[in-house]
Amino acid sequence: MMTPRVQGLVMPWLVVAGLFGLWEVFVVAARLPPFVLPAPSVVFAALAEFAGPIMHHSLHTLGTTLAGFALSVAGGVALGVAVGSSAVAYRALFPVLIGFNSIPKVAIVPVLIIWFGIGAVPAIITACLISFFPITVNVATGIATLEPELRDVLRSLGASQLDILRKVGLPRAAPYFFASLKVAITLAFVGSIISETVGSNEGVGYLMIQASSRFQIPLVFAALLVVAAMGIAMYFLFAILERRMTFWATRGVDQAYATGG
Repeated sequence: MMTPRVQGLVMPWLVVAGLFGLWEVFVVAARLPPFVLPAPSVVFAALAEFAGPIMHHSLHTLGTTLAGFALSVAGGVALGVAVGSSAVAYRALFPVLIGFNSIPKVAIVPVLIIWFGIGAVPAIITACLISFFPITVNVATGIATLEPELRDVLRSLGASQLDILRKVGLPRAAPYFFASLKVAITLAFVGSIISETVGSNEGVGYLMIQASSRFQIPLVFAALLVVAAMGIAMYFLFAILERRMTFWATRGVDQAYATGG
């Protein structure tokens, strides 16, 4: 019998294999042509055939995504600390953040292209804008939910507002922050590809648009698989970082998983 840890490693691969198998059977049974819905075998064949171009454009997308993500982390943490540390700032800025996040980022991309031209800069900015909100909100929430009683006790002991933030507020917000990174990095990929599909001469989004115009749908699906693989890899990277940096916050979850609860 497999242990819970082995199950956690094996089950995702089994689910993925099952989904690909159902996909293959459905395409074959429905006799769908590749330009409508290619079978996984055709997609993997396209992935092998166009490995060079896919690798080139994928690395470009990965670079713009990580650059935009880094900007969103720096800005999101700074604004989240400012918003979470002040009740006035929380009430004043939170509606603005929600309104900004409600704007479709695809509508901003043409403006960014006018300002910065076709290239990597609009993709970096779009990745930053679309992944900025969850980091800001989670950091602000982690700091703002500090118990008033604990804050009063620390003040009675002579702690300043900066001491409370540095020694209690930021450590308390750490689980929120690292959890938000797993969401934000996947959104950053979405932002980069949106920008590349609108106006770029490199990247996975550009490759997909070019392949679609030539009805190379297997190549489109191959590019999508690569993006999904990069997103999953980055997600698990930050999941490992979260586990190592905030082990004291995830210990209960690990125990429940280990006992099957």
